[in-house]
Amino acid sequence: MEILAFGVQADEKPLIERAFEGHHGIRCLDVSLTEDTAPIAAGHEIISTSVNADLGPRVLQTLAAGGTRMIAQRSTGFNNIDLEVAERLGLTVARVSYYSPYSVAEFAWTLAMAVNRRIVRASSRTRDFDFRLDGLMGRDLRGRTAGVLGTGKIGEAFTRIAHGFGMNLLGWDIAENPACVALGMKYVEKEQLLAEADLISLHVPLLPSTRHIIDAAALKAMKDDAILVNSSRGGLVDTDALVTELRAGRFTGVGLDVYEAEAGLFFRDKSLEVVEDDTLARLVTFPNVIVTSHQAYYTVDAVGQIVDATLKNVLDYTAGRRSENVLVPRAS
Repeated sequence: MEILAFGVQADEKPLIERAFEGHHGIRCLDVSLTEDTAPIAAGHEIISTSVNADLGPRVLQTLAAGGTRMIAQRSTGFNNIDLEVAERLGLTVARVSYYSPYSVAEFAWTLAMAVNRRIVRASSRTRDFDFRLDGLMGRDLRGRTAGVLGTGKIGEAFTRIAHGFGMNLLGWDIAENPACVALGMKYVEKEQLLAEADLISLHVPLLPSTRHIIDAAALKAMKDDAILVNSSRGGLVDTDALVTELRAGRFTGVGLDVYEAEAGLFFRDKSLEVVEDDTLARLVTFPNVIVTSHQAYYTVDAVGQIVDATLKNVLDYTAGRRSENVLVPRAS
């Protein structure tokens, strides 16, 4: 059986091909799954998709009509998949429920430190042999307060690093993580965390209840010199409201690895095109903002685990097994 994998990055391709060797044939495409590309899947019982794939009703209907019966998504998040429609069409859907939390947590800290110490601006200057320090002053994080929204596996890993920096720890979640409590984290209401934290990092999933959890009111509640980092899902932040606050001169820095309208943009080369997203175009002009292209997970360790889990999901499907990764089970 040949499996069709959409949205495969160049660095990811050899890992996927090696993992599937001896099990199933796999054809890797660098194009994302959209309404326009969905017909390519015709004749493939199993496809694999990336986090920015469009798996809405129209795409799912095209896949089902073309003979697809199983979708193996190479990510933990699945807010891009209409699970009700998939079930109605008899499509099995699986995801990767776990991969290295350190990849994302360490990258979130990379963003935080880069905006705090003005690394991008400093690097650009020295390339032009401008060695002035004007405008590059950061601040020590030791003794300041880190606020972690979402203290699951990734949030815990982020907290451990914050503890290593000697920061005070505030947390917010539906349930306390004992490991974070043992590090000295104090769980508080979201409003208190926003008001007191010098560094705020988002590690909650994107759900209807968390969409725009950082909205205009939340942004206004934050300190003027706070640092905000989002390496989870773009929809957690109301980007238009964020731009408004940035235009008012607020925040020491903002590090975003995700963007709420990233589908169709991230993972693609748009350098020779006119980007029509005015919000994103404005966002990247702020000197205290860093935007990266959803790469926090992108380490050889994490991607290797994602590929291995995807292979297991495919093998479970072909053997009629069900695991914790299955979102919509195989129709009987």
